[in-house]
Amino acid sequence: MSVGPIKVAILSGSKSDSASVDLAAELLARFEVPFERRVLSAHRQGAAVRDFIAEAEGAGCQVFICMAGMAAHLPGVVASLTEKPVLGVPLKGGLMDGLDALMSVVQMPGGVPVATFAVGSAGAKNSALFAVQMLAASDPALADRFHAFRAEMAAG
Repeated sequence: MSVGPIKVAILSGSKSDSASVDLAAELLARFEVPFERRVLSAHRQGAAVRDFIAEAEGAGCQVFICMAGMAAHLPGVVASLTEKPVLGVPLKGGLMDGLDALMSVVQMPGGVPVATFAVGSAGAKNSALFAVQMLAASDPALADRFHAFRAEMAAG
């Protein structure tokens, strides 16, 4: 399956992460940001992750959002395969209800940055909004849509 022109790729490590992925996808769609979403395990599908990163970059991807629970290696693996920004969203699950994933994502070694967001739905939403903000820096129309969104939030 080929990737069409995209700006953001959303990867999750498991089909059970779909509710969090949906939150990010809905926001990207609201801002008219083209994206692709995939379920790829860093542990079980390493070659497929590598191939998708190359394919996504070839399709214009500028930001990778990676969501994973438990050991949460997906954001770090993706960061090792791209020079594009990687946004890591730790998800609940495992022994510590997301704390284990948060610790995995936030403790990347120096030189391999992953921006880390809150555990779960707040992190999923904020990762998409952060991707929009980054893209809006070079897209005035997207910046206008983001400004309108923030004004709408402020108005309640």
